[in-house]
Amino acid sequence: MARWVRFSTEGETRFGTLAHGIITEYCGDMFAEHSLTGREFALAAVQLLRPCEPSKLIGLWNNFQERAVVENLHKPAHPLYFLKAANSFAGQGEVIPRPTGYDGMVVFEGELGIVIGKRCQDVTEEQAPDYIFGYTCVNDVTARDLLKQDPVFVHWTRAKSFDQFGVFGPNVATELDPAELRVRVELNGVEKQNYPVADMFFSPADIVSRISHDMTLEAGDIIACGTSVGVCGMQDGDTVVVSIAGIGELTNRFGCA
Repeated sequence: MARWVRFSTEGETRFGTLAHGIITEYCGDMFAEHSLTGREFALAAVQLLRPCEPSKLIGLWNNFQERAVVENLHKPAHPLYFLKAANSFAGQGEVIPRPTGYDGMVVFEGELGIVIGKRCQDVTEEQAPDYIFGYTCVNDVTARDLLKQDPVFVHWTRAKSFDQFGVFGPNVATELDPAELRVRVELNGVEKQNYPVADMFFSPADIVSRISHDMTLEAGDIIACGTSVGVCGMQDGDTVVVSIAGIGELTNRFGCA
């Protein structure tokens, strides 16, 4: 298993693998040809960046059986998803600001994120794992009160695409079995979510295959697999931590610098 990161040091953006607080630098393309540079950097001495730069972040809704039971939902025939705009992308340690002029509920949603490794179009479920580079932690932040503000149109894009509402990181971990993972979320140190990825209606391979028939997926794109029970609102100053063993912890503060 490797944990790939992007970081800034000496005025340049670089990438490499992280282990035991040390980044081993590579050059080239994280998702294609790359090679060791022979240099290492202490994590504490660099600025960690978002681990990739997606062309899009796709988020699933109603993909977990336990949540479907609680909310009286049924398994959809096809993954139900929305897009989060690029301005919403944020990484480890970045502040999640409260939208200007909005004083309603803002919720966290801890999720597993699939990171695409190469251009993917019309692939089968059996082929899909070859297009998955790895996995990351996602916090799909949502201005909940805006979703159904209009009775005839659900505001998915508006509610989920405010600045820094699409948080992911701190790295991309490869060679993981997603069926063995659990997503855990703490709010101010109190556990709010702890659920198995294996409870998903659609597996990562199935998700990638089905969405690849709807749109072309590019290297670095992220698909957030949806969330389970335990989602709740954040207050200004709260700290939320999304953690997945094998990947790491994604920590952000809400509503204040």
